Amino acid sequence: MSTQDNMTGIQLLSEVTSGGELRLSLARIAIPEPAADEVVVRIEASPINPSDVGLLVGPADLATLKAVGAVDSPAVTAVIPSARMGGMAARLDRPMPVGNEGAGVVVKAGAEAQHLLGKTVAALGGAMYAQYRTVKAAQCLVLPPGATAADGASSFVNPLTALGMVETMRREGHTALVHTAAASNLGQMLNKICLKDGIGLVNIVRSADQAALLRGLGAPYICDSAAPTFLEDLTEALVATGATLAFDAIGGGRLGSQILSCMEAAYSRYGSSTHKQIYFYGSLDPRPTEIDRSIGMAWGAGGWLVMSFLAKIGPEAERRLKDRVTAELTTTFASGYTAEISLTEALQPDIIAAYCKRATGQKYLINPNK
Repeated sequence: MSTQDNMTGIQLLSEVTSGGELRLSLARIAIPEPAADEVVVRIEASPINPSDVGLLVGPADLATLKAVGAVDSPAVTAVIPSARMGGMAARLDRPMPVGNEGAGVVVKAGAEAQHLLGKTVAALGGAMYAQYRTVKAAQCLVLPPGATAADGASSFVNPLTALGMVETMRREGHTALVHTAAASNLGQMLNKICLKDGIGLVNIVRSADQAALLRGLGAPYICDSAAPTFLEDLTEALVATGATLAFDAIGGGRLGSQILSCMEAAYSRYGSSTHKQIYFYGSLDPRPTEIDRSIGMAWGAGGWLVMSFLAKIGPEAERRLKDRVTAELTTTFASGYTAEISLTEALQPDIIAAYCKRATGQKYLINPNK
């Protein structure tokens, strides 16, 4: 692609049709000239996060994935069962760009952003599964010398979520944390932060292999939800750490209630006045969330989103968190990837099925310019 005027680039789009079909396609789009405070980034790395998967494939039945279109214009379709079409009205028949975050080289810059020209930066702003992306200069994070686009591709969603959890803990007066899906890329980052900062962290996983992974990273408190002694193990870990705040990526089922119940038992089996809080920040389990009454009376449950949290704490506090990400980019916040794929490969049904599993240790990276 030329970096001269009239630039165009390829972008991945996801569409839910009113006929109940998912359609993924590649489209050539015009790249707008940057305004004074904007830059054009040649995207070289963009991760597939669970939040990206939600927009990318929506409620489609992945068993019905089918490649369509020409070789030079690939597309994929899948059936969306009618029972899953609820909540799709806002995006019907609207091709939507995908990709929350990414990194690459600034190839054009507006008058007020010339200092970024030629720099390798990470950016958060959506539509990152594209060869080029025009973003505000303020949305860019300049990567440290020697860092590659792949190093910085996941600089925002997971690192700022992990740091945001710790910041929330401090601001709300808690002293330790509980985290579910703890063997994930995000969970590993949170474990490193807590070890470095001396914060008690109870890691909840769902298999012995995941427990072994975290044990190898030095995590002292690991509870396997598949183990017959899970509730006893969890209560003991809560007693040891004093954790009264949990972040749950699972969402559905009884796990959230079990965490609150064990917190209650850790403080008093006869009713505690200590406030216990759980925040749901993911929905790996789409079932309804169940809360039973064994959790006492001093508790709270709610949703938590990193972008809403950052907006609430303000730009100064947000900059402090981002500065830590930059300083520890290749250590605390390093991400590993199963494979680097092109935009075309991202539309192959077998590869879609693989990255949509969202399995621990199976994180894919899209290089739109591969």
